[in-house]
Amino acid sequence: MSDDKDLLEIIAEMDDPAELGKFFQELFTKSEIEKFKKRWKLIKLIDQGMPQREIAKKMRISLCKITRGSKILKDKNSITRQLLGH
Repeated sequence: MSDDKDLLEIIAEMDDPAELGKFFQELFTKSEIEKFKKRWKLIKLIDQGMPQREIAKKMRISLCKITRGSKILKDKNSITRQLLGH
């Protein structure tokens, strides 16, 4: 776990979005970054109240992935909820 902590500390120290984006491009493949962005978009659509089936159709993803995102937003202790202003 110390390797995880090191990475998280490095990310937490970055305050320049462009620098963080470049760091991610160096560490992750284009596909990995796209999956990460897609997950965030999914979370935001759920938060905006878009129905799950509509999200599935629009984003061409399974309801299972949407359900996971929905569970995250229902958790009152979720950091994601806090980041979205809840």
